[in-house]
Amino acid sequence: MSLFSRRLVRRLGFLTVVSTAATLTITACSGDSPSGTSNAANSSISINGTASTIVENWNPFSPTQLQPTLGVIHEALYYYNLASDVPPRPMLATAYSWDTAGRQLTITTREGVKWSDGQPFTARDVAFTFELIRQNKAINGSGLTLTSAKATDDKTVVLTFPTTSFVNEPGVLGNTAIIPEHVWSKISDPAKTTNPKPVGTGPYKLKSLNAQGFVMEKNPNYWQPGKPEIQTVRYITLATADAASAALTAGQVDWMSSYIPNLDKIIAGHKNLAYVNTPALTASIFTCSNAAMGCKGPQTDRAVRQAMYHALNRDQLNKLAGGGFAGTASPTLLLPDRDQKWIADPANLKTPAGSDVARANQILDAAGWVRGADGIRSKGGERLSMRIQTVTGWSDFISLNDAMAQQFKEVGIELKPTQLSSNEWNDNQVQGNFQLSLDSIGLGASSNPYYTYNGRYTSATTAKVGESAGTSGNYARYSNPTVDQAVAAAAATNDENAQKQQYAKIQAQIVQDLPYIPIYLNSTLTQFNTSRATGWPTNDNKYAFPATWKSWDSGIVLTTLKPAG
Repeated sequence: MSLFSRRLVRRLGFLTVVSTAATLTITACSGDSPSGTSNAANSSISINGTASTIVENWNPFSPTQLQPTLGVIHEALYYYNLASDVPPRPMLATAYSWDTAGRQLTITTREGVKWSDGQPFTARDVAFTFELIRQNKAINGSGLTLTSAKATDDKTVVLTFPTTSFVNEPGVLGNTAIIPEHVWSKISDPAKTTNPKPVGTGPYKLKSLNAQGFVMEKNPNYWQPGKPEIQTVRYITLATADAASAALTAGQVDWMSSYIPNLDKIIAGHKNLAYVNTPALTASIFTCSNAAMGCKGPQTDRAVRQAMYHALNRDQLNKLAGGGFAGTASPTLLLPDRDQKWIADPANLKTPAGSDVARANQILDAAGWVRGADGIRSKGGERLSMRIQTVTGWSDFISLNDAMAQQFKEVGIELKPTQLSSNEWNDNQVQGNFQLSLDSIGLGASSNPYYTYNGRYTSATTAKVGESAGTSGNYARYSNPTVDQAVAAAAATNDENAQKQQYAKIQAQIVQDLPYIPIYLNSTLTQFNTSRATGWPTNDNKYAFPATWKSWDSGIVLTTLKPAG
């Protein structure tokens, strides 16, 4: 599960802490009090959610961008709340309209907005952003096809598409960071820059950074009057999986999205602590599935992937690794409850709860994988052994790997878990340098399946092993002409019934090919300390998706908070 929303789905909270290390780490960010203050003029909070080692990158087009890049520093034209069924909220735009053919989108930008360096924001910045994306494939992670992007005046932008493109609306309006022309026009390679002095329209700007964390301070030029009310936000690194509760209960962290075993018992007795659970991301085994794209290993055999799917005992995994908080996934990679209307075959609505060892063995037998003396299968001299990567400190995913290794062994598959830094893990996925990787899928620009299927399954959003697959996330190197054609057809219509027909074609392919093997909807546990700030999302008021790692939403949460007291 990835912290950053590069793809995003950057994802699930994961980091937990050793109390003494946490104290050292927090204070390393600055000379200010690590516990934060609630006085309005000096209010501050601390957030846990960064990688174990900070590598500076504020590039909104990079898959390794730091967490506050999208939503806190850079903003989109609209905000799409995937936690609630509500209309998109105007941000840097105030209106938009399509022509009848769905090939021209006219956007009215907000007046009176300034960049964090004091320069005025205009429609020309929006046109520049989309022209830069159009001209640079390396930063066009969604494969967006544009003919042109032009500012007709200081508050009007016209985007022209070569084909009907209604389905691109949420991606264009809600999932594209708008950048300043006066800064980025001087950057020679927008894909490679780390944007070390970020200039955005968001509520905060960078104050300081070191290897253990960074500090954001209020943007005095922010366009929403009186916001943000919290003056300083510290992002801190916390190291291991044993004591997240120590930092939380000691008041060292105000906002964290971490899997903490026995959370209810830990929080009991602490009146200032609360949590919400919003399962929405499908924890999955990512496979480098395509030998033609350079993937190597048994996982390139579809039969192996199918056997893995059936060998999983998901109920047991939820008890052993999910703490009982996980929800049921779907082999379509959609959310069974939210997206039921989009799932064509009821048989594919949900993954099986228990394992089907007999079926897994039958599949492998038919594919020619033969058991050896040690119980592990082989074929043509290749052992059915695969390495799976996850991030050091992701305790629930580490537990998942250990439990899955035992389950797979029962059908003759050897699983070798390995732990890496988050940067190495992420880079391996982007470059295709892995066999199996544990990650999560979900939360595209809107609930329309297009955003899952276009990003994860199309040839346009992947690359050969050794080349970057961009920010959208087809890290499986999956390529299927039927899927490509159906995604393109869905994008060409605004008719929901016609889109459903295309998604049915896609689902028929991917539930058999399984480049991503779904496990369950991982818990998204987010914890809050209300002693220094109030106004956090609740189960009754999900004005934003509450996880610290969620792109765009974190900016909405931070501008909603008020100093306590």
